[in-house]
Amino acid sequence: MANHLENEYSPYLQQHAKNPVDWYPWGEEAFQKAEKENKPIFLSIGYSSCHWCHVMERESFEDEATAKILNTYFISIKVDREERPDIDKHFQEVYQLMNGRPGGWPTSIFLTQDLKPFYSATYIPDEPKYGMMSFSSLLEVIAEKYQKEKNLLTEKANEILGFISSRKDKIQATRLDESITARFIDQAKQLFDHKDGGFNKSPKFPQTSLLKLLLDLHRITGDEEALNMAKHSLVSMAKGGLRDLVDGGFCRYSTDDKWLVPHFEKMTYDNALLSELYLKAYHTIGEAFYKRVAFETLDFMLEKMSENALFYSASDADTEGEEGKYFVYTYDKAIKSFTKAGIPEKVHDALATALHITKEGNFEGKNIIHVDEPVHIDIPYYTEAIAALKKRRDEKHVYPFVDKKILVSWNAMMIKALFQAGRVEPRYLEHAKISLDTLLENMYIHSQLFHSTLIGKEPKIHAFLEDYAYLADALIEAYESTLDEMYLMTATKLANNAIEKYYNNGLWKFSRGEFETSADIYDSSYPSALAVMLNVLHSLSSLVDTVYKKFVFKSLEIHSYDIMRQPISSPLMSSMVVRYLKDDIIIKAKENMLLENCSSLDSIIYPFTYLKNDTNEGFMICNSSSCFGHEKNFNGLVEYLNQR
Repeated sequence: MANHLENEYSPYLQQHAKNPVDWYPWGEEAFQKAEKENKPIFLSIGYSSCHWCHVMERESFEDEATAKILNTYFISIKVDREERPDIDKHFQEVYQLMNGRPGGWPTSIFLTQDLKPFYSATYIPDEPKYGMMSFSSLLEVIAEKYQKEKNLLTEKANEILGFISSRKDKIQATRLDESITARFIDQAKQLFDHKDGGFNKSPKFPQTSLLKLLLDLHRITGDEEALNMAKHSLVSMAKGGLRDLVDGGFCRYSTDDKWLVPHFEKMTYDNALLSELYLKAYHTIGEAFYKRVAFETLDFMLEKMSENALFYSASDADTEGEEGKYFVYTYDKAIKSFTKAGIPEKVHDALATALHITKEGNFEGKNIIHVDEPVHIDIPYYTEAIAALKKRRDEKHVYPFVDKKILVSWNAMMIKALFQAGRVEPRYLEHAKISLDTLLENMYIHSQLFHSTLIGKEPKIHAFLEDYAYLADALIEAYESTLDEMYLMTATKLANNAIEKYYNNGLWKFSRGEFETSADIYDSSYPSALAVMLNVLHSLSSLVDTVYKKFVFKSLEIHSYDIMRQPISSPLMSSMVVRYLKDDIIIKAKENMLLENCSSLDSIIYPFTYLKNDTNEGFMICNSSSCFGHEKNFNGLVEYLNQR
């Protein structure tokens, strides 16, 4: 029998609609029931492609005995963190305050009936392990304490909320200067994994904004190690595992140092940002390999993760209750696929060796396909082998569950990547324009921007700062590619709305209303919405009105101490500092003769293909496939900047 989630849009909530737990969506119905029945609230926050969310569901939320405890003593609420990032952001802050470390998903929060948090955890096992009691035992302890010591729990909850509400950001301004470039590179060198690429040890995330800035700083400073760190990381990430060599696309992160064993979920934001990163590497380094990876990733998104020109949010790691089952192969099945494809038997062993397919396997007795040298693959029958493995997936494997939720911010990231690819390959430009127009038609209604919906459904959840920022960013990219001023006008309107809603004297909010949360300068799962918005405003200061630059400076000034002290922690904000200081940096780059191929500079120096002056004359800054007339255009740009 369905619970109270059965009419929700979110695919994640729909996954739990048949649980024996009597789940409620976040809202007044659940709150009033908790108040009326004098029960605590169990809040579970997750998302559809989260592996450990599925584990906890199988172990506990589908268990009749555990559900009985929850239904008797608690009001249970499910939240999709992608649908309600404001709720998630608030309770991640609660978790960190309670536990002294960052949280994760699933997030498990226990609240009083008036929504005051008194206990928090992430994944809770169904039996005692990892130094934790079982979930059912924990429920019994909390239920008893709530009945007997409710006042004490409420008092502790008030302390936590009091600390959050009274905490003031301590502002320590410092000078923004070019020393940030050397500091950023030095900090990256300290964290760099020289063996396998990337930064720190497992789990390893792509950290796209960090790698993008390394590419840019190489162009500015000539630091070869900055370039080599980026190149080594990009090549290592493309060997297979994190990157799916069979279907295309990237998984969210790697559980090992070698980028081999991921959690197999694929997120739209990762694939958008990585497409953009590999395109930047192509323009910086000039090797077709990087373009090939970018195009392959975009093609995967268009083929598997798109409907009616819009992009779904994610695909799952698990199929049929087993992590990675869709993605891996036994030795025997792989060899059988080669035979069916007509690949000569005499090359099977060599082909299996090159693709790291063994009888022992490299993941739970099965094989994740990867290669040692992805830049120049010189493996006989490689193309035929990959096609054979793909055919086997299509015919024999169950495709992972796809969360078909449409998120404005993530769609905007994809659309921006398509516009950038469209400057190299025209077919992507048409995809980009159609997708952008469709997104605006469906999610920007009567000048009101929304955050998420399903295709064909009327959106209900209003936008957050990230939606305004990323959509405006994509619109500026669209203007650069097409010179259609309607895109620029819409970007300006969105930026003005964001300033009105979220800006106050240099500080930005991520959300207002039910949960008022602050915008972070740090890049987490994807780059800081605040930094993206500053990038938008800086562009508008040149394209529309210099007044926007004042918002950029004030915002950078307030966060200057944290950025300048540890720029590696906030790569996109660091990039914005570099961009703000662009006049001096452009001159230095020119003096260093680093403008021979400027395309990698455009994201931090000037991200437009064209900059139009007051006489409607265009200065060509860079074309993604070629640069021409560059010295003349550079001088014209500097003259124009000085006039402004």
